[in-house]
Amino acid sequence: MNITTFSALAEPNRLGMVELLRGGPLTVGEIADHLGLRQPQASKHLRVLLEAGLVEVEAVANRRNYRLRAEPFRALDSWLDAYRRIWTDRFDNLDMYLRKFQAEENKPQAGESEPKET
Repeated sequence: MNITTFSALAEPNRLGMVELLRGGPLTVGEIADHLGLRQPQASKHLRVLLEAGLVEVEAVANRRNYRLRAEPFRALDSWLDAYRRIWTDRFDNLDMYLRKFQAEENKPQAGESEPKET
């Protein structure tokens, strides 16, 4: 996994831009308006996303439309998949432990009557 991807996404405005672009291509002006940024600020953030390979730009007449590139997000998803499996296993183990613990807690102790069900 490329550290540049994480660096680019770590900044809140850039992450907001990625979220906006999930809906489809937008111009710098549209992005700036949605995020309440000035256009030069939006352009600087988009340049970082472009250099990180997260977005691509298409010039149409005098407009520049930015869109997400799927490949870096597929790579990120693939990288995260290994961690998802680890956490799924850990949560499954925790679930088994908690069920065992609850069963032990609900067992009547010597000299006690069966627990009442409510």
